[in-house]
Amino acid sequence: MSSIKEIQEEIVSEFEILGEDKESTIFYIMELGENLEAFPESERVDENIIKGCQSKVWLTADEVDGKVHYKADSNTDITKGLISLLIRVLNNRRPEEILKADLNFIERIGMGSIIGSQRSNGLSAMIKQMKLYALAFQTKQNA
Repeated sequence: MSSIKEIQEEIVSEFEILGEDKESTIFYIMELGENLEAFPESERVDENIIKGCQSKVWLTADEVDGKVHYKADSNTDITKGLISLLIRVLNNRRPEEILKADLNFIERIGMGSIIGSQRSNGLSAMIKQMKLYALAFQTKQNA
């Protein structure tokens, strides 16, 4: 399995191919969201909505063999693509890895200029929630 750093490098390379073409980049992000695993209808409840996102983003996490497994969905295609990138980087990792992860790919692909400040705040909220789940699982493991 590739490391968090390696996966971030892959993502940066994919976005470099698109260059400065904002339209293609946004289309690509939306396309990435289509790869998310199906999100159960029963999980689309208020407790699973990430606070701080303009769009609705549902996120759940389970611990499988000491690793965190995320599932997510959103009511907008761009946000769905953004959460799919985070899942690609952080999914099926040990909680410690997730908590220590420096998610530098976001800046490196110029995401801030692509998505604007409102969505950037939402992206930060998604990362925070994913790390909170990891922290909860780590605390449980260490108890």
